[in-house]
Amino acid sequence: MILKANGLDLACDVAGDGPDVALCLHGFPESRFSWRFQLPFLAAQGWRAVAPDLRGYGQSSRPTPTYAGKAAYHIDHLVDDVVGMFDALKPRRKLLVAHDWGAVIAWVVAMRRAVDLDGLIIMNVPHPTVFGDLISHHRPQKLKSWYVAFFQLPWLPEFLLRQNRADGIAKAFLNMAIDKGAFPPHVLEEYRKNALIPGALTAMINYYRANLKILEETSPPIDVPTLMLWGEEDTALDIKLTEGYGPHVQDFTLVRFPNVSHWVQQEAPVPVNTAMLEWLRAKGLTAG
Repeated sequence: MILKANGLDLACDVAGDGPDVALCLHGFPESRFSWRFQLPFLAAQGWRAVAPDLRGYGQSSRPTPTYAGKAAYHIDHLVDDVVGMFDALKPRRKLLVAHDWGAVIAWVVAMRRAVDLDGLIIMNVPHPTVFGDLISHHRPQKLKSWYVAFFQLPWLPEFLLRQNRADGIAKAFLNMAIDKGAFPPHVLEEYRKNALIPGALTAMINYYRANLKILEETSPPIDVPTLMLWGEEDTALDIKLTEGYGPHVQDFTLVRFPNVSHWVQQEAPVPVNTAMLEWLRAKGLTAG
């Protein structure tokens, strides 16, 4: 399915056809394919589950995929994409489910109250203020975030990641994963193939280049019921980033998964889906 939103054509996988929409936003260097275990599960619970390739990724529109065109990937545009998708889908109830960069976008959507959400499910990315507070003084997190500085360089990150049929992309999954079996060759091939589309790697990395000031985003406490799911063996994000949410989210639930990496919904799909279902039922967010 191609969803037209905010002037873009966004390629989407869809499961279910109910009036309530669960919009699933992927991260870097993923695609809508990363939600392959969640879409049918959410559909079975009555949701119309929609997973787009975000702008610049996969089969979606790729505005100005050059280093100089990085402003097209600023958070303002990414938030507007989410607003446009919900407007196009015309849901009765709105659930935002998001991982990694998709979760950064989802946090800001909720912080700005850009969409009247009924629920927010975040996976392995902290609230921007929590991240900003920790990285300002916590050296281990500064070291873990080295790649953000590297991605500011023009052309070199793309060049290195593109070598040997985007082997750097495949290694990003395998090197971080605890359960390597969650990423067999056919899964890695999907991500390699997307990264090798002309302009795709630059568009993907431009999310980092265009949003260096995102930690300055502030807001009143989020009033949307929020579930955070966190793989404890995340090598990019410190476990301390799951703490201190009281001032930032009024209704916050945390579920941690031991022996699971950053790629939580792909590596532990059954526990993740079970936690989502229990939380949705507890919050009265049944669909259909």
